[in-house]
Amino acid sequence: MTVRRLWAAAALALGLGAIVLAVDATIAHFPSGLVVLACMILAVCCAWLGISRRGAARIAGLAAAALFLAGAVALVVLQARVLEDAIVVVAIIAALGAAREAFVAHAHLPPAQRPARPVLFYNPLSGGGKAERFHLADEARRRGIEPIELRRGEDLEQLVRHAVEEGADALAMAGGDGSQAIVAMIAAELDLPYACIPAGTRNHFALDLGVDRDDVVGALDAFVNGGERRVDLAEVNGRVFVNNVSLGLYAEAVQQPGYRGAKLHTLLETVPDSVGPDAKPPDLLWDSPDGEQSAVAILISNNAYRLGRVLGSGTRPRLDRAVLGVTVLAPTQSGADGTVRRKLGMEQWTTPTFEIAAGSAVAAGIDGEAMHLDPPLRFQIRPGALRVRIAPQHPGASPSALEPDQPWRTIGVLTSLLIHGGPGDAAPVR
Repeated sequence: MTVRRLWAAAALALGLGAIVLAVDATIAHFPSGLVVLACMILAVCCAWLGISRRGAARIAGLAAAALFLAGAVALVVLQARVLEDAIVVVAIIAALGAAREAFVAHAHLPPAQRPARPVLFYNPLSGGGKAERFHLADEARRRGIEPIELRRGEDLEQLVRHAVEEGADALAMAGGDGSQAIVAMIAAELDLPYACIPAGTRNHFALDLGVDRDDVVGALDAFVNGGERRVDLAEVNGRVFVNNVSLGLYAEAVQQPGYRGAKLHTLLETVPDSVGPDAKPPDLLWDSPDGEQSAVAILISNNAYRLGRVLGSGTRPRLDRAVLGVTVLAPTQSGADGTVRRKLGMEQWTTPTFEIAAGSAVAAGIDGEAMHLDPPLRFQIRPGALRVRIAPQHPGASPSALEPDQPWRTIGVLTSLLIHGGPGDAAPVR
């Protein structure tokens, strides 16, 4: 039995066991289980009401959420179900972990010719000093790659273009995703191979490319004996981005002076202005078949993200589908009885182009960098624009590349993997 089949078997067995235990506990302790569930739902509702308001209303909402949560915990303890519930939770977590391993993909990329003069640009401050901690410059030299340090005050784009003028025929970047976008833009413009070295803080682009984020030094092997594939880039008003552009709620929080030092507090203070009862009408507008639409938050990404999923949430299964991913958080109003109730709804779709209108400059977070953009905001995808090199020992595919798009298909796909085995490449499962 292959390793993939073993993980699939473990996921199915643990998942089935968790379901059986949960159903048995619910029947044995009826109706307290329903009361616990009701307390949890009320806790979430009260927490949202508190977050979306300020002052006494916020305190009251969060306090009520804490009370309902404490009530749920107390009911579990009083019913002497702590061990049972703990076993169910552990089984579910273990099942999800096993399923994630069963879906691990490794892309077989065509071999690429080793460049004659590859260059690595590195930001010594990124990722808490990863470049220095892993001796990245020395490791690059050992592989015949010229390291160039990005010093404070220097312009990365000018640095890269100068290196190309001096003969660089392959470009790698060790830094945050904003810096990755600049180097990727130039590599795509000149049709040069590019390597993403995961020396930033979160390295989202590296994750979706299939670069092992825990192997910073090994990523340099992309220019030694790595394979190559083409992926898409995206742009807004001519500016290239590799991950996404956030507009509205989150982007407004990023602009605040205190965001870096107190992210959660700053974001909480921004929420009432966008979704609270006294919030102003959204200023982000676009045309749809149903007429002009507005939103309090929009995420436009280079290919679509999996969002709201148990497995692979926050990742992009593919970076070569030639589409933008658009996720909108918009207020909806309802009330047939004459009352108006304001709530938020989320919608997702894909498109090769997208345009947003606004009455003034729009706060934006572009690959995590805070800035303002003049309207209209015109987004478009650049299909297959970037030649990416990946080290042979790295996956070369997103961690969600093999996961089914529909959550309800997960059990069926795991069963198929158990019976028939599965692909080792990154062919998507649909």
